[in-house]
Amino acid sequence: MRMQLLDKFLGSPHHPLLPAPTRLRTWSCPGRTCGDREGAGGVPHPTPSLCPPAAGTMEIVYVYVKKRSEFGKQCNFSDRQAELNIDIMPNPELAEQFVERNPVDTGIQCSISMSEHEANSERFEMETRGVNHVEGGWPKDVNPLELEQTIRFRKKVEKDENYVNAIMQLGSIMEHCIKQNNAIDIYEEYFNDEEAMEVMEEDPSAKTINVFRDPQEIKRAATHLSWHPDGNRKLAVAYSCLDFQRAPVGMSSDSYIWDLENPNKPELALKPSSPLVTLEFNPKDSHVLLGGCYNGQIACWDTRKGSLVAELSTIESSHRDPVYGTIWLQSKTGTECFSASTDGQVMWWDIRKMSEPTEVVILDITKKEQLENALGAISLEFESTLPTKFMVGTEQGIVISCNRKAKTSAEKIVCTFPGHHGPIYALQRNPFYPKNFLTVGDWTARIWSEDSRESSIMWTKYHMAYLTDAAWSPVRPTVFFTTRMDGTLDIWDFMFEQCDPTLSLKVCDEALFCLRVQDNGCLIACGSQLGTTTLLEVSPGLSTLQRNEKNVASSMFERETRREKILEARHREMRLKEKGKAEGRDEEQTDEELAVDLEALVSKAEEEFFDIIFAELKKKEADAIKLTPVPQQPSPEEDQVVEEGEEAAGEEGDEEVEEDLA
Repeated sequence: MRMQLLDKFLGSPHHPLLPAPTRLRTWSCPGRTCGDREGAGGVPHPTPSLCPPAAGTMEIVYVYVKKRSEFGKQCNFSDRQAELNIDIMPNPELAEQFVERNPVDTGIQCSISMSEHEANSERFEMETRGVNHVEGGWPKDVNPLELEQTIRFRKKVEKDENYVNAIMQLGSIMEHCIKQNNAIDIYEEYFNDEEAMEVMEEDPSAKTINVFRDPQEIKRAATHLSWHPDGNRKLAVAYSCLDFQRAPVGMSSDSYIWDLENPNKPELALKPSSPLVTLEFNPKDSHVLLGGCYNGQIACWDTRKGSLVAELSTIESSHRDPVYGTIWLQSKTGTECFSASTDGQVMWWDIRKMSEPTEVVILDITKKEQLENALGAISLEFESTLPTKFMVGTEQGIVISCNRKAKTSAEKIVCTFPGHHGPIYALQRNPFYPKNFLTVGDWTARIWSEDSRESSIMWTKYHMAYLTDAAWSPVRPTVFFTTRMDGTLDIWDFMFEQCDPTLSLKVCDEALFCLRVQDNGCLIACGSQLGTTTLLEVSPGLSTLQRNEKNVASSMFERETRREKILEARHREMRLKEKGKAEGRDEEQTDEELAVDLEALVSKAEEEFFDIIFAELKKKEADAIKLTPVPQQPSPEEDQVVEEGEEAAGEEGDEEVEEDLA
């Protein structure tokens, strides 16, 4: 009864504030009650057999030994001395297993982490379509291309009364318009005389559009550039190291095709067997490229087939030196090309059969066709309007003009144009006047005429830095571009200024190696020594044909050519006169010089002869004095003998001199 009241007062026996209860087991035995305190360390029942669990019922009673007043009482803490409860000695085995951790640096970014995503939107494809307007208004049953049907229909219409009435009504209106046009010319130009030449409104300028860098870690020089023939939206760049036996270990031999709108990653990588020195798009098939390798081979790619070489010439039939020039020929098949190298050979190829060249020309100006005497080729020039002619710029500073269709190999070398002090790195004909061509070598750029072979007709001043490349503007006949070793691009317009460049731009700090102008004349690509290709856009004044510019350029070329011819003729006359005077002077002097020389030789021979005789006599006298310590006076007979000996020696010397003169 007491436990029931306590449970009722405290609630559930599992109250959280109560301590764990002590569990008691009780059995109802006949005459007595016994229990076993389990869980409190009690002693088991002494006579379990006397009180089996099955003999009675089991009751569970919860007994709380803690006072109610102590439930939930606050703990009281007091100060006392520290006590050592346990002391664990160090274990040397654990010390051996200790691993020291190196300091670890961990960077913590306090700013907000942000991600960048890019999406390439679809390009807007443009297509040009033409509309052909033909004669219309004919009925369906009448073919306008058949003359008989059209004449028959006209006669039928002219007999119709409605046609006559319509013509009468419209005739008066048409007559009024015609009279009005005759009275006033609405297309009349009032200021033709004043606008003789367009003057550039703004100063010449250029700005950088894009920069394409060599993606390789080991940087290589950009040695050649080529614009895509369709739309000029792509640029092929050849990369190689031209330092002989100085190429760094691990240098890549890949060259790339870049999309002008994506300078971050090349569109296609070309993988040759040897680094490319030159690279050219095929003007008839933009998917095909031609490359000249550093080891002398000629390689051909088809971009539809990937990065690997499609056609490659064999080592045995290729050049022996790096290929510095490759040009596509204007042929029906579009598969013919030719190449030039510093080994002194020009080879023609057909990419359908690259096992051997179709033709070879040796650049021996002595016309003996000896390869050891050939001049090394650095640059090539071919004009499609002159299909049989081509020009070669050599290492020795000489331009060689050749004719491919000559009957003999010796006749293929037509003439030479000497004038530069170093290799000719650039050679290009004027696109408007092919007789005139531009060359770059040493410190100057020169303009030549095929009619004047002894000297150039125009040239720039000597620069402080070496010139590396040049190109004509494709839209203006008086504008050309040059690059220098100090990273400067010069734009020349000799219609307005002949002594200094119209515009000079510092493109980069390293040397500029190559230059290529787009077909529209607005964009210029420059390749540098570290493989950086810079794309520049020139101002409209430099890329727009000026009024009357062609006539001015033509008259200037003709005038300078005439002047050079006059100077050449004058110099030739002066040289002939000097040569004639020198020859006449030599003939007059020969007789006098011979006579003077004979007398001088005789007198000189006599002096030398007597000097030798007297020296020998003095030597003999000295020896005689040493042998005879006491000198004795000679007798008159001995004096006479000595005099006779001297006279005999003199006669013998005279006879020897006469024999020498004879």
